[in-house]
Amino acid sequence: MSDPPESERREVVEELHGEEIRDPYRWLEEDTDEVRAWVERQNDYADDHLRGPVRDDLAPRFEARAEVRAYGVVTPRERGYFQRVEAADEDHPKLCFRPDLDAEPTVLADPNEWPETDSLDWFVPSPDGARVAYGRAEGGREQYDVVLLDAETGETVEVVRNCGRTGPDGFAWTDEGFYYVTTGSADDGTQLDKQIRYHEVAGEGTGDSGGETPESDADSDPVLTDDVGEHVWPQLGYTDGTLVVAYHEGWTHSDVYRWERDDSAPDEGELVRLVAETDASFRFAVADGTAYFRTDYDAPNSRLLACDADSSAADPDDLAEVVPECEETLTDFAVAGDALVVHRQRDASSSLSVYDRDQRPTEDSAAVHRHDVSLPDHAAVSRGGLTGNPDAPEFCFHAQTFDRPPWVALGRTDTAETTVVSERDPEADFGSRLDSTPESGTDSESAGDSGLDLVVEQQFFESADGTEVPAFVVHREGLERDGDNPTVLYGYGGFRLSLTPSYDRFRVPFLEDGGVYVQANLRGGTEYGEEWHRAGTHERKQNVFDDFYAVAEGLIDREYTRPERLAAMGRSNGGLLVGAAITQRPDLFGAASCGVPLLDMLRFHEFLLGESWTNEYGSPDDPDDFRYLREYSPYHNVSERAYPAVYFETAAGDTRVHPGHARKMTARMQAANTGENPVLLRTETDTGHGAGKSTSMVVAEQLDRWAFLYEQLGVATDANASDESNGNSE
Repeated sequence: MSDPPESERREVVEELHGEEIRDPYRWLEEDTDEVRAWVERQNDYADDHLRGPVRDDLAPRFEARAEVRAYGVVTPRERGYFQRVEAADEDHPKLCFRPDLDAEPTVLADPNEWPETDSLDWFVPSPDGARVAYGRAEGGREQYDVVLLDAETGETVEVVRNCGRTGPDGFAWTDEGFYYVTTGSADDGTQLDKQIRYHEVAGEGTGDSGGETPESDADSDPVLTDDVGEHVWPQLGYTDGTLVVAYHEGWTHSDVYRWERDDSAPDEGELVRLVAETDASFRFAVADGTAYFRTDYDAPNSRLLACDADSSAADPDDLAEVVPECEETLTDFAVAGDALVVHRQRDASSSLSVYDRDQRPTEDSAAVHRHDVSLPDHAAVSRGGLTGNPDAPEFCFHAQTFDRPPWVALGRTDTAETTVVSERDPEADFGSRLDSTPESGTDSESAGDSGLDLVVEQQFFESADGTEVPAFVVHREGLERDGDNPTVLYGYGGFRLSLTPSYDRFRVPFLEDGGVYVQANLRGGTEYGEEWHRAGTHERKQNVFDDFYAVAEGLIDREYTRPERLAAMGRSNGGLLVGAAITQRPDLFGAASCGVPLLDMLRFHEFLLGESWTNEYGSPDDPDDFRYLREYSPYHNVSERAYPAVYFETAAGDTRVHPGHARKMTARMQAANTGENPVLLRTETDTGHGAGKSTSMVVAEQLDRWAFLYEQLGVATDANASDESNGNSE
C-alpha cells in the first residue's frame, strides 16, 4: 500500500503547569479549506485500504441484514400508543400512532420524505396523547427544531425553530403549551449556554389542508431562567400545575426545584428549592402531584424516594423511601397507573419489578412488591427503553439479548403477563444468508433468529488492583479454543454508562465466520452502582484502562486468541479507552477501531461540550488534574515505534466530540509509526456523533469498520480465505 499522506508539522509549544507541551498538529483543529483538503486525502488513503475484495464479499451480507423492520419502544398514553417504526426498505424510522395496539398505525411524520440528512431523533407525547412534539435535526448535529403534531389528524400544529440541544428530558407539557430547555448553537460555541423557556401553543395548524403552519423562533419565547451553569443539564417535569426542575451536575450532584408562579402566569415566577441541597444525584419522574426520585443518596446502588411536588426544601432524610436499595443497581423506573415499574441490573443484565404506588407518599409508605417481569437470561432493557402510562396499568419495554434482535413488549401492572407487540420476523431478518456453509454453523435447526447457535458466557477477570471485572464472551457453538481465534474486545468505561447485552445485526457475520466478540464491563460505568462509576473517574481513570488490559490478557491466557488476532474497539469515551490502549499497551493488540474519540486530554475542554465533561475527567486547568491527564492523554503519549493497525472514525458535523481529536492523533501516529501496519482516518460528512444516521449510511460505516477488522485479524471470507495465515493479511 502507498504511504500515508504528508501532514506538515507546525510546532506549537506552550508551558502548562511548569511542563513544556508540544502540539505540532494544532492546525488540524481548524475548519479551513486546507484542513478539508487534508481530510479528503486521508479519506482517499483509507479507501485504498478498505475498498477491496474483503469489503466486496461482506457487502451483500451486510445489505441483506439492513433490509429488516426495526421498532422503537412504545410510549402509551390515554388516547393511544406512539412508536418509531422503520420498514425494511427505508432509511429512517417513521413516527407512528395507534389508538390501540391492534389498530393499523397512522404515520405522523416520515423522515424518509425529508432531505436525506434530516432526522427525527426523539418525541414526547402530551399526557393525554392528543398531541406529540418531536425533534428534527439536520446532518446528525443534534441542533433541533421542535415540531408539534395533532395525534389524531397528523397535522402540524406549530414549529418552534432553533431550539438548540433540547431533548425529551428537557421538555414538559402543560395544558396550554410546554416548558423546554434551549441552548446556544454548536456553530458559535454556545452549546453550553442554556435557558428554560415557556411556549404557549399558538393554535391549530392547517398542515395538509393547505394553510400556513404557525412558526416561531425559540428566542421569541419568554425565559424563565438562564441561571444554568456550563456543567449543568436541566431536567423538566410537570404535574398538577407544578413544574419540577432538576439541575444535574454530572452524576454527583443535583439541585431540585419547583417553579413557583406569580399571578398564575406560566412564564413568571421563581425557582424554589424542592429538595435540600446535598451531594447526590436525583433523577425524577412526576405524576399526580408527586415527584419520585431515583437517587444514590445514602444508597450507592440507588433507591426511590418521593415527596409532594409542591413542597419546599425537603431534607433528603425526610423524603418517603418508596423502593429501598438492594444488591442490584436501580437504573430506571416508570410510573404506570397505580404502580411503579423498576428496572434493575445484576452483573449488567436486566430485571423488571412492579411495586404499588402511593399517590401521596409519606415516610411510612414503602411500596409493596407486586411481581417480577419474566425476561430471558442475559437480557437487557435498552437505555430509555422503559415507558409507562400514568393513567392506566400498563407499561412497555424495549429489550434485546446477544442472540435475539430487539423486541417491544407490553406489560400490565395488575398481572404478571407481558405480550410482545413488535418483533422482527426471523425469516425476514436472516432468511437471505448469502454464503451459508456447514462450517459456519448457520445450518443449525436450533439456531434461533440468526440461523446461528451462539454461546453467551459472562466471565470475570482480575484487574491490576485485584478488582474482578466482568465481560460477556460471545461466539458460535463448537468454537475451538486454540489460542488463534479472531477476537474483538469492546469497551467504554465512563459516564455511568453500563454496557449491557446488545444485539448487533452487523456483528453476526463476524460470529458466523468464527470470530469472538467480547464486551467488557469496565469501571466508570454503573454496572455496580455509583462506587463502580467513581472508581473510573478523575485520577482513577487508569483503572478503566487496566480493567481493559486485564480482560485482553485473560482472553489470551484462556486460549481464545493471541495479540495479533485481538482488536480493541470503542467509541466516544470508548475511543479514549482505545487511544490509551494503543499508546500504553500496543503489544497487546493487533488492530484497533477507534470511533469519534477524545484523544487530546489537555484541550478537550476547549471544544463543543468538552467543558461539561470535566466532572468526569477533571480539568486540565487544575494543576493536580493536569498531571494525571497528561500521564494518559493518548495524543501526548505517541512515540516512535511500531503500532497496531488503527482505524479512526470521526464526523465533520460532530457537535459533541470535536473531529480535531482524531485528525491530530492520526497525523501524529502516521508520522511516528515505524511498523508496516496502517493508521487510517475516515471522516464522514453530513452526520454527527451518531444520532440520526440513515440506514444506508450505517451500512457503509459498518462495512468499512468490519472490512478493516477482517483484513487485520485475518478473518477468512471467500475473498481472503487463501491468505489466512498469521493473523494479519498482506
